[in-house]
Amino acid sequence: MNPSSLSFRYELEKKEPRTSDGGTTRGASVKEFPASVGIAGVSMRLQPGSMRELHWHANAAEWAYMISGTVRTTIIHPDGRSYTDNFEPGDVWYFPKGYGHSIQATGTEECHFILIFDNGNFSEDHTFSVTDFVSSMPPEIVAQNLGLSLEEVAELPQKEVYFAAGVVPDELSVNAAARPEESDIELTSLHRYPLHSQQPRIIPGGGLQRLVTRKEFPISTTMAGSVLELQPGALREMHWHPNADEWQYFISGQAEMSVFLAEGVSVTEQFNAGDVGYVPMGAGHYIKNTGDTVCKVLIGFNSGTYESIDISEWLAGNPKDVVITNFGLKEGEIEKFPEKKVFIKPGK
Repeated sequence: MNPSSLSFRYELEKKEPRTSDGGTTRGASVKEFPASVGIAGVSMRLQPGSMRELHWHANAAEWAYMISGTVRTTIIHPDGRSYTDNFEPGDVWYFPKGYGHSIQATGTEECHFILIFDNGNFSEDHTFSVTDFVSSMPPEIVAQNLGLSLEEVAELPQKEVYFAAGVVPDELSVNAAARPEESDIELTSLHRYPLHSQQPRIIPGGGLQRLVTRKEFPISTTMAGSVLELQPGALREMHWHPNADEWQYFISGQAEMSVFLAEGVSVTEQFNAGDVGYVPMGAGHYIKNTGDTVCKVLIGFNSGTYESIDISEWLAGNPKDVVITNFGLKEGEIEKFPEKKVFIKPGK
């Protein structure tokens, strides 16, 4: 396929959703979004009490960001340990490949979260769900395994439930466990990182970035993520990531991005809220806020380590005569170049 014919934008929230029992999901794998070969993503919404049933992903780890509402997750480890965590807007979770887990809305309003997977071939339609597993096995095996009679097995779901409508966890649930003493309260847990509570990297007049890698969130060995906010007209400068593909979900605002694919090939795309963008590993790109409000972008990387090479820092790190010769600059022009990393350039 000719790289210049690829689109690096996918209108995820305009896709017809999968809907049932209080939940909706919209997914974008390499099948729907051919450019996105290394990362896939899902936009999921749950009504209060509804649950994305117990399931696991055989071919991808799951990294998630809460946009609105609250949820409770559970996860089982191969050593038998299990964990239950509660999430609010701005929180992140990470579940390793193959670990069984569930997600349930716990608040009084619809919740919305974005799931990012470190495999472009991931598909929600090929996830392993517990009801699908149980209903696909011989009834006598299920009865023996779960301690049920054949009559009771016959009353279990006979196909995948996927979304299970239930009640919001109350005071009888683990969700209402006694609050620990203040000195024992932890902001993070093994599978939860409160990204929005992080002090952001601020560029006055330009925007800010919050970043979480395996350094801050050790369980997240294969993925890192950030939330980037750009002021109107601001530019996340030209750069590339030498160790990871980049997957973007535009939470709010409008933006432009060009992806440079070498040999004079670049593709420019325009983005609105609900769109997804993708940049292959090593491809040069920028993101510019083209609207009149803040542009907020969720960005996921399929590496637990964040690496970025920004063009301003690269050029500033060379002797001036190297840059002058490379670009054929006239006298005085090199003095206009940045002398250090820009990262975000404020708009005029």
